[in-house]
Amino acid sequence: MDASLAEDPRRARLVDLVRDLSFLDGGSDDAFTLASGRTSRWFFDLKPAMMHPEAARLIGALICARLPAYEADVVGGLELGAVPLTALVIANADAPASLRGIMVRKEPKGRGGRKTNNPPGVEGSSLSGGGRIVVLEDVTTTGGSAVKAVERLRSETDCEVVGVISILDRQEGGAEAFAAAGIPFESLLVRADITG
Repeated sequence: MDASLAEDPRRARLVDLVRDLSFLDGGSDDAFTLASGRTSRWFFDLKPAMMHPEAARLIGALICARLPAYEADVVGGLELGAVPLTALVIANADAPASLRGIMVRKEPKGRGGRKTNNPPGVEGSSLSGGGRIVVLEDVTTTGGSAVKAVERLRSETDCEVVGVISILDRQEGGAEAFAAAGIPFESLLVRADITG
């Protein structure tokens, strides 16, 4: 995490909101089965936070505060979690006026690029002129979903993927997976911020 983010008072408020809106402690290590197939004592669903007015504004503003470090002009990621996240970032009052958004479908539907000339399954703003993309993710466990989006964007577009920003890193190997793939990664929060 960037030092400026760690000291931002908005982050402390986001910790409280995520704990209240998006976190469950099951009490045992196998209480919840995650999308990755792993089991965990802790469950995070960031959609309630992304749909909460104050939390959404904080998430958008904190991500926008980090985008200049990447010189990003496009944000987006894999459906479903990155779709509302992308919308709240590009619509945030702190977003650069030229910031564009995209989404990457898990499975291309064979349409969606008719107007934009994007490859099938990459929808939203046109990427035909290239760009510097920051991939967004709501919750990072293994990093598999975001790595999948990065690989597709790298292989199917002329864009440069310059980093991944997540709302919350569960601290279960995602950061290491991004490092191994040579992808800069950061998160607004980590599991320990919420669980203590």
